[in-house]
Amino acid sequence: MHSLDPGDSFATWRIKARDVLARGIPPEEILWEAAEGSLFEEPPEMVTVAESAVVPPAFVGLAKDVSCHADPRRWELLYRLLWRIVKSGERHVLEIASDPDVAMAHRLAKNVRREIHKMHAFVRFRKAGEADDGRERFVAWFEPDHFIVEAAAPFFRKRFANMDWSIFTPKGCAHWIAGEFKMSPGVPRDPCDQPDVMEGIWRTYYRSIFNPARLKMKAMQSEMPRRYWKNLPEADLIDELSRESTARTHGMIEEPLRPVKRAPANAYLGKLQDLSSFPVADPAASTSLHDIARMTQACRQCPLWEHATAAVPGEGPENAHIMIVGEQPGDREDLEGRPFVGPAGQLLDRALVEAGLDRSTCYVTNAVKHFKWTPRGKLRLHQKPGAGEIEACKPWLLAELSKVAPEIVILLGGTAARSLLGPDVQVTKHRGLVAAPQIASRVVLTVHPSYLLRVDELRKEAEFRQFVADLKLAVSSQVQE
Repeated sequence: MHSLDPGDSFATWRIKARDVLARGIPPEEILWEAAEGSLFEEPPEMVTVAESAVVPPAFVGLAKDVSCHADPRRWELLYRLLWRIVKSGERHVLEIASDPDVAMAHRLAKNVRREIHKMHAFVRFRKAGEADDGRERFVAWFEPDHFIVEAAAPFFRKRFANMDWSIFTPKGCAHWIAGEFKMSPGVPRDPCDQPDVMEGIWRTYYRSIFNPARLKMKAMQSEMPRRYWKNLPEADLIDELSRESTARTHGMIEEPLRPVKRAPANAYLGKLQDLSSFPVADPAASTSLHDIARMTQACRQCPLWEHATAAVPGEGPENAHIMIVGEQPGDREDLEGRPFVGPAGQLLDRALVEAGLDRSTCYVTNAVKHFKWTPRGKLRLHQKPGAGEIEACKPWLLAELSKVAPEIVILLGGTAARSLLGPDVQVTKHRGLVAAPQIASRVVLTVHPSYLLRVDELRKEAEFRQFVADLKLAVSSQVQE
């Protein structure tokens, strides 16, 4: 009987497995036993130089997932499958779903992938001071069941690339400092348990979006098991909000509809909802546009965040007289994290100047905060956001609108119009001034500047002049008021 220490990663196990496989040692003669040591020690140097075994790519992917599981039987399971594939002639065994070894491996891999998903969803960063160079430091504490920290880390490296952060767990810690990533051994408890001021804002946001009429406790606990609650700042609100849900639901049903003032010749206006009925941050929490932008980065209400670099918040003065709303970030905006900095933004800047408007005094944002795209070779081609994605982003746009409280709103294109005016509004039919007092005193609807980039050369100049004329409606409204 041979006793081998597999280490705690796929890489360390693979070195040992290749060696004993080359020696022809069958699975029943190997006892895989973990020795005392650090999770991230370098693998020991082997005496025997093992020959590479050719295995199906599916086995490598499956083995990497299974190796992250905490079940101590995972190493003997993987070696048994490896032996069957290479030595026993069962090269296609992974295609037999009913095979006990294959079924167990897929079950362990599924548990690991689910745990990685939960880590992505339930890690909450909090500010932990500043480094010597003045950069803010953020930390988080998470308690996974499996060794998934390193496998989950690329998500955080991409989503929070501009932050210095550490994620501490009992099964390994991940650190992203000044653009460099490293792992360190796990710690038994949270080393930085000081509350963060942003936790109060997060709790206010969670309370505001909690819908008692859609509460399903079993479904919620399936997606957010109770074992994660103790590390979530909003979790202690769940029991309270759940107890109140029945009474709040009945109150919502019995509450009379709020009257909406109907403007002449605007049938679609009757479909607008009162702005105050949407979930926006509690003014008592002194939420700023900066806070709203930070919370937007954590939004997971639609899948667009998965393939975007980051959410792109609005920019401009908090007391702006004019708010400009576009569709969504483009490729350049996604990379720079600012709205309207690409070709369409340059065209908008030119038109604003000709219309007599100063962009620096306007608040510029988009109806959808993440870039939706499809690959075309090395390019990322823009895709129009769908109705569900527009609705998912609406609370963030309305939060900005509520905080800025502009007197004039300029809507660029159909997506911005749909977000604030409803699906029946069309730029071709309602272009120009529209009556929407729930939004602002003056609302201007016009085309998106990207439309001007696509129009044919013969019409380009005329369309640009019409666009400038639409923007001038905002200038005339300033004079009248």
